[in-house]
Amino acid sequence: AGLLTLTRKRGAATYAQTLQNIPETQVTTLENGLRVASEESNQPTCTVGLWIEAGSRYEDAKTNGAGFFMEHMAFKGTKRRPGSAFEKEVENLGAHLNGYTSREQTAFYIKALSKDMPKVVELLSDLVQNCALEDSQIEKERGIILQELKEMDCNLTDVTFDYLHATAYQGTALAHTVEGTTENIKRLTRADLASYIDTHFKAPRMVLAAAGGISHRELVDAAKQHFTGAPFTYKGDSVPALARCRFTGSEIRARDDALPLAHIALAVEGPGWADPDNVVLNVANAIIGRYDRTFGGGKNQSSRLAALAVEHNLCHSFEPFNTSYSDTGLFGFHFVSDPLSIDDMMFCAQREWMRLCTSTTESEVTRAKNYLRNAMVAQLDGTTRVCENIGSHLLHYGRCIPLEEWEARISVGMVRDVCSKYIYDKCPAIAAVGPIEQLLDYNRIRSAMYWVRL
Repeated sequence: AGLLTLTRKRGAATYAQTLQNIPETQVTTLENGLRVASEESNQPTCTVGLWIEAGSRYEDAKTNGAGFFMEHMAFKGTKRRPGSAFEKEVENLGAHLNGYTSREQTAFYIKALSKDMPKVVELLSDLVQNCALEDSQIEKERGIILQELKEMDCNLTDVTFDYLHATAYQGTALAHTVEGTTENIKRLTRADLASYIDTHFKAPRMVLAAAGGISHRELVDAAKQHFTGAPFTYKGDSVPALARCRFTGSEIRARDDALPLAHIALAVEGPGWADPDNVVLNVANAIIGRYDRTFGGGKNQSSRLAALAVEHNLCHSFEPFNTSYSDTGLFGFHFVSDPLSIDDMMFCAQREWMRLCTSTTESEVTRAKNYLRNAMVAQLDGTTRVCENIGSHLLHYGRCIPLEEWEARISVGMVRDVCSKYIYDKCPAIAAVGPIEQLLDYNRIRSAMYWVRL
């Protein structure tokens, strides 16, 4: 029993101790504008990645999908490593290569042994600097992407969120899908992809981030050696100004009674990345909670909305979201329900929103804060998640925000005040897909965005 107690004490760390033990993020900006950032630890592995200020928001109607197409082409060979030689070299290191494209950023990252960090930096440099863009590979990937688009159309959650962006930011770049349209994918040429790279893959728009058992000095030296070619030459501010994407309270309804379940998303305009209100809204979302029929707990769950969903069979699942961009965001909830439960679920969800604005309890806020603290500490688990935090923070905030600063922000501001600022009496954007006949008229939903008190 004594040994068990000793083991437990040795393995436990308080939240305050966790804050103290987080390594410092070191940042160096090279002459060409490339930002090099890292967190050193005793891990035997490291994750090194490039985070680039590029995505579907930087595309127009004709080029929408170019960034997603380029992500596919990035791993299909370079001028120095043609064909599958690039991927084979990564595999020979025993490393893992991945990437993604979103509306405002593109990322390529490799997880490898710490001793291979200089080689990984060289591979990433080759990937963004010398992408081969062979015609045969372009046509091959074109077919693969078109097939992916068909598969994505079957994921009704993704379809609903694309519709939500389309109606909330109609007529602006944020209304574009990340993947682009089928017509664009069929039409994009090698010249279009090369132009996309030349425009966006510039040093001032990039962050080279690393986490794990690496030396920051060695990382900077490797970056200076491999990120100094002509494509990375700094020639003034090469970042085009983003056009303002204004939020519009409106709706898109795609009714299809042949589908078994309805997907509904409702959102109001949220704050941009740098706004401290984001933390309070994340606390609010933790109060709302999330639910799926596979969850245990039944009516005993801490989320009031989840307990109602179980008791009255309101939905199959629901989840709140807070999606931020440079100057705007979407704060809302998404649920999946049977056709005859839509009205009841929408009523209960909007009532919970009104409760956030008017009568949130201290115990709920305390529980939500603890949940958010746990979620933030979980982001420190593994070099890849830490690396992504570093790269994303530098792109979004211009600096790495330490965990203790997030902790301080959690305690600032009242949930009721901030929720009232963004939710109360605001016009929402709505996207609905499936058998949605029971979804009330927009004006009825809008009227539930406030309470009349006598």
